[in-house]
Parts: sequence; structure tokens; C-alpha cells
Amino acid sequence: MGRFLRDGNTLIWQERQQKIWIQPWGANGLRVQANLSGARMDLPQALLFPAPVPSGKVEIVLGAEEAVLRNGNIRAAVFLGGQVRFFDAAGREFLRELEEAVGNPPARLFQHRDGGLFRIEASFAACDGERFFGLGQHLNGRLDQKGCVIDLRQRNTAVAIPFLLSSRKYGFLWNNPGVGRVELGQNATRWVAEGARQLDYFVVCGESYAEILERYADATGRAPAFPDWALGFWQSKLRYETQSELLNAAREYKRRGLPLSVIVSDFFHWSHMGDWEFDPACWPDPAGMVRELEEMGVKLMVSIWPTVSPLSENYAVMRQRGLLIDNERGTDAQQVFMDHGINGPAYYPYYDATNPEAREFLWECVRKNYYAQGVRTFWLDNDEPDVNPYDPENLRFFLGNGIEVANLYPLLHQMGFREGMRVAGETEPLTLSRSGWAGSQRFGSVIWSGDVASTFESLQAQVRAGLNMALSGIPWWTTDIGGFHGGDVRSEYFRELIVRWFQFGAFCPVFRLHGYREPAKGLLPASGADNEIWSFGEEAYGILRGLLLLRERLRPYIGRQMRLASEKGLPPMRPLFVDFPQDAGCESVEDQFLFGPDILVAPVLTRGARERPVYLPDGTKWIDARTGAAHPGGRWITAPAPLEAIPVFLRSGSGLEEIF
Repeated sequence: MGRFLRDGNTLIWQERQQKIWIQPWGANGLRVQANLSGARMDLPQALLFPAPVPSGKVEIVLGAEEAVLRNGNIRAAVFLGGQVRFFDAAGREFLRELEEAVGNPPARLFQHRDGGLFRIEASFAACDGERFFGLGQHLNGRLDQKGCVIDLRQRNTAVAIPFLLSSRKYGFLWNNPGVGRVELGQNATRWVAEGARQLDYFVVCGESYAEILERYADATGRAPAFPDWALGFWQSKLRYETQSELLNAAREYKRRGLPLSVIVSDFFHWSHMGDWEFDPACWPDPAGMVRELEEMGVKLMVSIWPTVSPLSENYAVMRQRGLLIDNERGTDAQQVFMDHGINGPAYYPYYDATNPEAREFLWECVRKNYYAQGVRTFWLDNDEPDVNPYDPENLRFFLGNGIEVANLYPLLHQMGFREGMRVAGETEPLTLSRSGWAGSQRFGSVIWSGDVASTFESLQAQVRAGLNMALSGIPWWTTDIGGFHGGDVRSEYFRELIVRWFQFGAFCPVFRLHGYREPAKGLLPASGADNEIWSFGEEAYGILRGLLLLRERLRPYIGRQMRLASEKGLPPMRPLFVDFPQDAGCESVEDQFLFGPDILVAPVLTRGARERPVYLPDGTKWIDARTGAAHPGGRWITAPAPLEAIPVFLRSGSGLEEIF
């Protein structure tokens, strides 16, 4: 059997080589660490802030059979056999490790691997009726992740953020960037790291979902202030091939009197991957382009890929200085793609974002070749990194083997850009990223859902994905409106889809159009078809124009919600049950959401639908934004949904009616 120890504010349990450390972490939070080395490891991938603990609220009691640590409203009890249980202020047990039994593995399992690593499991009891939210972005079409197995690895369209929000009013962060999974079974919840040195997780409880999200933001970082210029419409396509083509698109928006905040220069604007500069043949005067856009009130966003072609001017020096990800076996070839000057696909390495020197090298290239030309915002595409084939154990990062640290890559990439821009004098750095990790929000990263299909089924999945990202602590989220691939601008199917997706996108935190439209001009990297809002026929254009103007009128309201996200960690886009936890009817609603506290959005997600059921939460009246009709809450209604509108309801007394 084990023994109990105390070290200051830390409760320790030990049996043979294994030790557990439980310490208070912020208000109503606890951090749990365990290993077989006998001493806690201060690993670089442990990203939790050392959250201050309210004075006088920590108690530790060591008994003969049980030891207890209380931090505010959370209490952990450790029993002599090593089992850990967690209780709230009312004494209700909300989480417990599995009890050891004959034939069962231990709740904390350490299996030796080479290189000083272990395969680590942590298993907890399952509870009937418990619902799980968060865990990043997974396009499985579910809001409640109970019953799912979620891979903890970064992929295009899948963002692994190992934070789970439970309907039992607690949050759980698996503080481990190693590749693994979480199994949310009916008989147990099991977290797995395929290669790690130490078990590390954070638990926090609260009386409401909003309180838990605020405490989680305390531990992983608050989003900075959202720039006002980014609240409007972002125009993008794959791709504008020349400077004149991009400028002509922006000029046409202004000629038509359409609001435009951002326009994007996507990939292959460079000479070679890894040069990180404009190809002068197609982009002869970047500084002049930026000046003209700024005069129109438009920001230029530029795509940055982390891949480096052997033809790049930077390849040899980066390889010599160890700034590229290496392979444990074979050559440093991790991504198969195309590039200028290469006949057909080739393999490219990635720069190593876990290496501080590599981050500084990349930023210096970006500063010299883009920032000096006036570019102030960047699109960090392909930053999972999207290696092919996906074999993290074959990747050698500066911080260690990929099986142990690969999930950190996007966060450290984002951190490098934010630090570089802050040093350069920027006060509102913002990047767009295809991936992220716990804490990405504090580096000013907008995360989008990746290269999703142009189908109604894909649109349905976006709603749940966006809500789970919000409940993972990521308040700045968006999609490719219309989907990325498979959308033919000539088809009636796609023209209906683009309208319905736009209606959803207008109420997302970031309002952004992107996609590789058909018919394309040729094989990649040639451009897809036109993707401006007038590209989908006159009927669609009239509707989309109205949505752009509505978004402009909503900007003050959205700005207030973004400030709240920065101050409290409460995301602007969130499920109904966050604001109405006492209304059981909200618990099962997965295809509606609140946009701030006063706007209820029920997007149309099925082709041909011209009405849909809408649940109106109890406790207030709701005003139909289109008709002005008032409806009592706490019931379902059938709402009309003609093509030009989706059901949107305003909380009575919000004063938003005039905006619509």
C-alpha cells in the first residue's frame, strides 16, 4: 500500500517508484501529475500557467486511510491504494479514477517504451447520462462526444485540443502533447498518451459552464483583444494568381458598395516553398498593393506554409543549422506536394516550430519579405503539420520524438508569429490557422475547419464542430463558407448551399469566404473558378449582399462579445445550454446556437428545406428577427425558412430589432 506526504500546498501519494502530486491550480482547480521517476518533471510541453491560488482556501489533511486536498470549491481525496476522487463544494463526487479490481488494469498505467518514454493511460469511471463537449474539432457530426473514440493528433479538418467539458459541471484538460486518444465509453473514460514521460492533467469544477470556461482560460490563457478591422467580411479563394487579379477583386467590391475587411493572397504566390516572399513575376509591387488596399479599408492577409523546398534559397542553411524537422529513419521528406520549378509532386521537409531558433529564422524571412512591404496579418496554413504518411514516431523535433511532442507544433508556430509581430510593434496581431492546441487562443489565432467538402452534410458537421471548438477554449473560429472542394459555381445545388452556408457564416465569430471552385482553370496550382459573392447568380448575389450589410450592422454587438471572450473566456458562439442550464430542453439541441446572449441562430442545413423546427429556451420571450413576432420560451416551434432567410430570434429586451 502507499503512503501520504505533504510538500507545502502539494499532496503526495507514493507507492514504490510511482508518485502522484496534486496541487491547487487557480480558483477551484487542481493539477495532477504522476510518474515513476520519483520527482516531478518540468517538461517544456507543460503549458498550463502557474495560476495563482486564492489565499486561505487551501486545506490538506493526511489521514491513515485517506488524504484530502481542498482548493476553494474542489476537493480531491486520495485513498491508500492510490485511487483519486474529486468532489465539488456540495460534497458531490463528479469524477473518480477506476477502482482496481481483479483482472482490471490499474487506473494509471505506465508501459515502458524506448527513449525514456512510457505509454501512459489514465482511466476514470463512466457515469450514466453524462455528456461530453469540447475536445477540439472533429467532423463526426456530434456535439455530445459521449460514446466516441477521439484521436489526439493533428490532421487537416481535425484539431486535437484535449479539453473536455462535462455535463457534470467540471472541465478536464489532458495536459500532454503526445499523440494518443481518449475513449469516452459507456463503461469507462480512458485517456492514452502513446509516448510520454509523465501523467499530467488539470481538473476544475464550477456551478456553471461559463464559470468552468473562465477558470480554464485562467489556466491556458485569455484571447487578446479582437481587432475591430477583423469583425467584417473576409474575401478569399484558391487562388488569386497575380497582384492585378487580387486588386481587381477588391476594387469590384468597393465599386459595388460592398463592405470588405480582408482579402487573401493564398499559396503559390511565392517563387519556391520556403522562400517566404512574393514571386516578383506575378506580384511586382507588394508595397503598392498593400497601400491601395489600405486606402480602401482592406487588410491583405498572406498565406505562409511551413514546408521548405530543396530549391528554396533557405533550404541548405536551415538544414545545416538543424532548423528542419528530421526523420528518425530515412531522409527529411515529410510532405508530398507540388511547387514552382518542379515537374510533378515532390517531397518537402517542414521547418521545426518547436525550435526557438527556427521560429526566429522564419519570422525574420517574413519580416523582411512581407512585413516590410506592409503586410500585417498571416494565414498559417498546413500547420498540423500535415505529414504524409502520418508517422509521428518517425519525426525528430527539437523538443523530442514526434510521438511525445507533435501536437504542440501549431501552437508554437502561432506563438512564433505573435512574438515576432509584437517585437515589430504590432498591438493587435492576428493569424489564421488550420490547427491549434490548448492555449492557441492566447496567441491571437483564428482557427478554421480545414479543407471540408462542399455538401450539405459537411455544413451540418460544421455547426457541431464550431460549438465544440468554442467549448475547447477557442473563441475565434471560422469555416470555408461554401466548403473548400467540390463546389461547382454553375450548379443549383451549390448555389443553394452557398446561400445557406453564408447565412451560417454571418453569425460565426469570423465571417470568411474561401474555396477551390469548379470549373477550375486547370490543374493545381492553377486557380479555381471565381469565388466572389457575385459569382453564384443574381438570386444568390442579392441574398449574400444583404448578409454582408447585416454583418456590418452587427459589428458593435460582435465586438462586445469578443471583448467578453477576452475578459472571461466565454465564446461568442455557444450551445444553448451554456446560457440556459436550467432548461432541460436545451440539452439535446445540437444544430442551433447562441451568438452572444441575445441572438439565437437556427441555420438551415438540409437542401430544399423551407422551414425547420426551432427550440426557444425557457425564461424569456423571443422575437423573430424577420417578422417581429414574439414567442414564449420553453417550447418548439416550426419556423419558416425561405431561401433568403434563416430563423434568427432575439432575446426580448435586447434592443437588437432595428439591426435586422
